[in-house]
Amino acid sequence: MDDFGSTPLRALLGRMGDAVRETHAHRGDATATVDPHRIVDVMRFLRDDDTTRFEMLTDLTAADYPTRDPRFEVIYHLYSIHHNHRLRIKAGVPEMPCQIESIAELWASANWMEREVWDLYGIRFRNHPDLRRILLYEEFEGHPLRKDYAKEHRQPLLGPRN
Repeated sequence: MDDFGSTPLRALLGRMGDAVRETHAHRGDATATVDPHRIVDVMRFLRDDDTTRFEMLTDLTAADYPTRDPRFEVIYHLYSIHHNHRLRIKAGVPEMPCQIESIAELWASANWMEREVWDLYGIRFRNHPDLRRILLYEEFEGHPLRKDYAKEHRQPLLGPRN
């Protein structure tokens, strides 16, 4: 049986193929790159459909590719306890506007993970319930995991604002 028959990629392509831009599967490691404008629809399908049933968002992170368009990629790692399978979803995010829809309404764990990506990469999650810094202090300028952030940049902690 090929990798597509043993993964949820087949279900995703069958029901939401118009939102899928690319797929890759090798030795049980499945990835789908999707239209960022359809991220909530795709993720809701993957969570709610009986053939996929991803109960867990195990990780949400980002990557910065300064020479690519779109520059950023938001990466979601899903796990189905019921089916014992995993899936990686990627969505490209341009530098301007550097934003994608929040999925915090689907998985509570996305709340803090999206805040971390906002803090470190500067990717804004539209409709997030409380998008603010989670790791760095409020006065910190910039987003340190961006490739163009100067590693020599020093920022003193100024203390609380009055």
